Amino acid sequence: MPYKEREINKMYYTMGEVTEMFGVNASQIRFYEKEFDILQPKKNKKGNRLFTPEDIENLKIIFTLVDEKGFTLKGAKEHLKNNKGDVKETQKIIDSLERIKSFLLKINDEI
Repeated sequence: MPYKEREINKMYYTMGEVTEMFGVNASQIRFYEKEFDILQPKKNKKGNRLFTPEDIENLKIIFTLVDEKGFTLKGAKEHLKNNKGDVKETQKIIDSLERIKSFLLKINDEI
């Protein structure tokens, strides 16, 4: 059987890793943390934020609503409050489609 490559997931991500993932400043992440109740990273003894994979998913949802769909912060908060389950399911579908797209683009490059 050929070796199947697995995606390695971490339990916690640092602020630096998160800002690199999203291409934003730490101040924007901290601002969203204050504005959105669903985003609550843990803090170590030094006060450094440690983001779980669930926090990363919540950040993806926030960035999708605010940056891509053009919601205001107030509108995004209300949308999350009223449609939390639907929004999370939609984000899972979007992530899945993005993985499929990158896979197909990789195959296209190899042809």
